[in-house]
Amino acid sequence: MSLTSIIGKVFVPRQKELERHNDEGEQMQRHVLATLLESAKDTEYGRKHLFDIAKGYEDFTANTPLNTYEELKGDIDRMRHGERNVLWPGTVKWYAKSSGTTNDKSKFIPVSPQGLKDTHYRGGQDAVAMYLANNPKSRLFDGRALILGGSHSPNYNVANSIVGDLSAILIENINPLANLVRVPKKKTALISDFELKRDRIARETLDKNVTNISGVPSWMLSVLTRVMELSGKTHLEEVWPNLEMFFHGGVAFTPYRKQYEQLITSPKMHYMETYNASEGFFGLQNDPTDKSMLLMLDYGVFYEFIPMDEFGKEKPTVVPLWGVETGKNYAMVISTTSGLWRYIIGDTVTFTSTNPYKFIITGRTKHFINAFGEELIVDNAEKGLAYACQQTGAQILEYTAAPVYMDEGAKCRHQWIVEFNKEPDDLQRFAELLDRHLQEINSDYEAKRYKNITLQHLELIKAKPGLFEQWMKMRGKLGGQNKVPRLSNSREYVEQLLKMN
Repeated sequence: MSLTSIIGKVFVPRQKELERHNDEGEQMQRHVLATLLESAKDTEYGRKHLFDIAKGYEDFTANTPLNTYEELKGDIDRMRHGERNVLWPGTVKWYAKSSGTTNDKSKFIPVSPQGLKDTHYRGGQDAVAMYLANNPKSRLFDGRALILGGSHSPNYNVANSIVGDLSAILIENINPLANLVRVPKKKTALISDFELKRDRIARETLDKNVTNISGVPSWMLSVLTRVMELSGKTHLEEVWPNLEMFFHGGVAFTPYRKQYEQLITSPKMHYMETYNASEGFFGLQNDPTDKSMLLMLDYGVFYEFIPMDEFGKEKPTVVPLWGVETGKNYAMVISTTSGLWRYIIGDTVTFTSTNPYKFIITGRTKHFINAFGEELIVDNAEKGLAYACQQTGAQILEYTAAPVYMDEGAKCRHQWIVEFNKEPDDLQRFAELLDRHLQEINSDYEAKRYKNITLQHLELIKAKPGLFEQWMKMRGKLGGQNKVPRLSNSREYVEQLLKMN
């Protein structure tokens, strides 16, 4: 009997519990909200917003405003300095460093002990539970798990207050028993210099029996490339013959799938998308044949949603989970056991099902191009690029796009910078396929492109090898949870990249 078949029995009760997601979504979410309000009623925020007398969702929303990071920043800063009972009971030691806001280089997201336990770690456990349910012959626990992590550092020089990448926080707080089955060693996993860490990880794991890997697809691919360089092998299964699973998240997997399939040719290889952000663990791909994810409803997270056609209005419509519709693009709002209250996370989602509640990530509230009314979102970009790659055999490593604003003749266009792993034979044809497919899947883009009257054919610029990695390194964002911004109304990123190209 394998070790996996023994350990797998531990997950059976939870596998049965997860079936509640099929038809008890509203009840589960109402219970989460009631628990959140009861837990935080004696905090400063809870007293100010009358959590103690809230009878349910309607009272909660009537007394509690929507918040961005800017609204909560002052309270979070006090918490970082060691103040107690501000947004969540007690003190919060850990803060996940996330990409910045309009006014700040970085956000610092509180991660309470309860948030670690009932959200982040529970999500990781459920990922395994779902995978084992779908793959009863798995040998996942018969080898090691390669988990990529970031780094952390002291916070304001305050005792017991630390900031870092979420992945570093998870590694630092993980059950010590888990370290027996994971690689690399903790000291290596927390190295801040990604180039040094990549080499160390590759060297430490070459002779290990790695059965599963977890991390951001772009950074993991960089590590695996180094493993292949050191091993001299052609395919990854020659290094790790029992590799069977990649738990991935952070960025869309579509641009990287072909490269992973070429690197790992084993028919027993599986992939699962996870949605684990600094603010919480929200979704899991429970069905390998369906790219949408199951929204996790019994963690320490209560969800609300703003229709994107009302986003930015002074008083937008906000609906709870039981008010969402399929096919509609929403900005996600969360309240959590780490003290984020009605917090606009910045991600956008579309539901593909409401029984159970399943969704796809469509982009960011700020990562889109809507300079001319075209409303191009990241989901459109991913689908357009995937189509162009499929038609031409090309493979993409990284990309970003921004508008070129109107000239004297009221002409404008989108400018794309794309770094290829495998170039198409004809760049112009690739650009034409991308442009055409964007029109097919986005009616606003199609309308603006009509007869080239306003929006001209997109411009495609080939990036030199390693451009995006050099750029991320220059910005101090190499590795960890950092992601290349895909779309922007601003030309700030594009101009920097053009200069380096």
